[in-house]
Amino acid sequence: MHETSDNFTVVIFGANSDLAARKLYPSLYELTQWGHLPVQYRIIGVGRAVLTHEEFRAQVFEKLLTLSTDTIFDEARFKMFCSGLYYVNLDFTESAGYQNLYKEVMNVSSEAGLCDHLLFYLATPPDLAPVIVRNLNQAGLGGKKESCSGWRKIIVEKPYGRNLQTARELNAVIGEVFREDQIFRIDHYLGKEPVQNIMVFRFSNGIVEPLWTRNYIANVEITIAEDFGIRDRGAFYEEAGLLRDILQNHALQLLAAVAMEPPVDLSADSVRDEKAKVLRSIRPFLPDNAEDSIVLGQYEGYRAEKNVASDSTVETYAAVKFYLDNWRWKDVPFFVKAGKNLAETATRIVITFKCPPQNYFGPAASCSYIANQVILCIQPEETIALRFGAKRPGEAVITDPVYMKFDYKTSFTEAGMTPYHRLLLDAIAGEQMNFIRQDSVEHSWAIIDAIRDAVQGKLPEIYPIHSNGPDRAARIYS
Repeated sequence: MHETSDNFTVVIFGANSDLAARKLYPSLYELTQWGHLPVQYRIIGVGRAVLTHEEFRAQVFEKLLTLSTDTIFDEARFKMFCSGLYYVNLDFTESAGYQNLYKEVMNVSSEAGLCDHLLFYLATPPDLAPVIVRNLNQAGLGGKKESCSGWRKIIVEKPYGRNLQTARELNAVIGEVFREDQIFRIDHYLGKEPVQNIMVFRFSNGIVEPLWTRNYIANVEITIAEDFGIRDRGAFYEEAGLLRDILQNHALQLLAAVAMEPPVDLSADSVRDEKAKVLRSIRPFLPDNAEDSIVLGQYEGYRAEKNVASDSTVETYAAVKFYLDNWRWKDVPFFVKAGKNLAETATRIVITFKCPPQNYFGPAASCSYIANQVILCIQPEETIALRFGAKRPGEAVITDPVYMKFDYKTSFTEAGMTPYHRLLLDAIAGEQMNFIRQDSVEHSWAIIDAIRDAVQGKLPEIYPIHSNGPDRAARIYS
């Protein structure tokens, strides 16, 4: 569903958060400079700090200058942007204060002719989402209380709960106040150009799609690695851990994009139907197969981080071998590896193809050295590479791996949008393809809960900083 309007209001809960300062304000400002937003818009920041409208505008100005040095800055245009900024002081847990928000929304809307087009963005800790949504509803700002033909939508940041039970509870609470077509569960990975290109690469290329099956593919490896630790997120990580922080959302969404069947059309529901089917098909994890399928680790020094328990057993690394019990992927292993303080920062997907039935150009064991691969790099590079075998120059017939590579930066002159640019525009337009639907959230949590149950009582293996992770992780690749 695509919705357009000449005007709208964005209401940002957590207006003073790091997310708002680093991602939301720069993205909204640049979208106005590029002409992607209508002239009549308003941004209402909601936070606990006591600020006037002018103080809030000055604070946003300062944060843009100090935190977003790459942002295209024009003082006149920025002043115009600031004129659309408003602020409401609010304790998120106290329902009485939401009447002040209601009055501000309606006053601003009436003044600017904005009617009632409202986009709520919850840039807040996840546990505040239920109370905010309930209070919005009580104040008459819920999605099912529309007026004057306006639309209302809500963007919810991950994690969506802490397990399957809490995810269902959160979905139920939000579902009482907003319809599913009004709910936008954001995962910024789905706004990245290389991730959006996975479906295009697969389904628009006749030389690729027929080979994308168990008949030709030996395995798929998904890596989400970071060469830094948890930084200042100790309290969050003690609650979440890497399985909840990375695997439940980013990693499983990448897996679904690689493994999905062709959708019947490019509507949001058709695409998300196929992704949900992939998640449903993942083979259950049981304690008796966990040893060969799941390895958890913790980097050296994690327990000395700020707000981390001295005896913490929280994982900062996970390597998991998945199988999909469906027709296309039966018995093809999907290796997923993610971790903090590893040797590199990189997100990539490597599809390794089966070897030819007979190897004329070396011993059979050498096939893995030159196996054909498609390598989808998402960050820091944005590339697609094809690895294949070629004869080394000389008299002897020696085969070496060589690469053909496509690079976004050198192949296209126009600059792509950042994930938050793209996803904000999609939400405003009502396009949900790159947001996560309720059923996929619950399927993902069922998978993570099963992993945690399967390794219950086992301590994560300590691994050196800037290494490849725990030594024991190698066993899942066998």
